[in-house]
Amino acid sequence: MTAVSPSAVAETPAAASEDALAHFSKRLTFETDCWDTHYSLSNGATDFVLLDVRGPALYREGHVPGAISLPHGKMTERKMSEWPDDTLFVVYCAGPHCNGANKAAVRLARMGRPVKEMIGGVTGWIDEGFALAMGDEPSSVPEIEAA
Repeated sequence: MTAVSPSAVAETPAAASEDALAHFSKRLTFETDCWDTHYSLSNGATDFVLLDVRGPALYREGHVPGAISLPHGKMTERKMSEWPDDTLFVVYCAGPHCNGANKAAVRLARMGRPVKEMIGGVTGWIDEGFALAMGDEPSSVPEIEAA
């Protein structure tokens, strides 16, 4: 009888459950997703500030409703002092092919600011079926029902 080789998935064994728990729990401290962001904003959450860190032209063409346009290169101590020191910032850019959100998160973390990345960015937002807002203003997100 011929031995069956493990698949490319199983070739490297999964981590021990306690290691997986630590890893995935830790990831949640760095990231949020489009659905949780949409749900929170549409239900009036005020415990974070959503920042679109792309350039102003891309923001105008379509951004997450409720997001403030603040390109990562414009994040200075002076600019960020407009918010209390303990403000949680959620940053996003175009999507998984863009590292602008990572650059923004690094910049904010260096300033000692709490920060999470909205994984997926604009691409993820659209993939979830959520509408974008147009123009220069943050606008608002329509309320949704709990799932």
